[in-house]
Amino acid sequence: MKPWLPLLLLLLLGQAGAAGDDVVVIGNSGLPKTDKITLQRLYTGRIVSIGQQTVMPVNLPAGSPVRDDFLQMVMDQNEEQYTGYWLVRRYVGKGSPPKELGSVDEVVKHVIATPGAVGYVPVSKVPPGTNVIYRR
Repeated sequence: MKPWLPLLLLLLLGQAGAAGDDVVVIGNSGLPKTDKITLQRLYTGRIVSIGQQTVMPVNLPAGSPVRDDFLQMVMDQNEEQYTGYWLVRRYVGKGSPPKELGSVDEVVKHVIATPGAVGYVPVSKVPPGTNVIYRR
């Protein structure tokens, strides 16, 4: 066996594991589980509540790989489509996009501490006991 083959296998396996880190949506305690359609409506400003509870979604910044995964997985959009949607919506006076936080850690802290908050994070970054409201 070639001496570099085990190292190559480790590198390939490590990359496969990192790329397979699914994105989940977490919510402040008490928020119910939800579905993809509800999240699409929430992140496009068409609804502001889940059940009887007012909800405040947060985003990661444009260009974040986790945001890209969320947009693809949940919103069925890419960054250009999502940004364009909010550009038009803001222009016609129909609101503004969800607040952006700078990192996954900020999203987790914000969602845990803020009643009604929801955000998306990689499943590997979900602290034990966190309320996962959507998982693909």
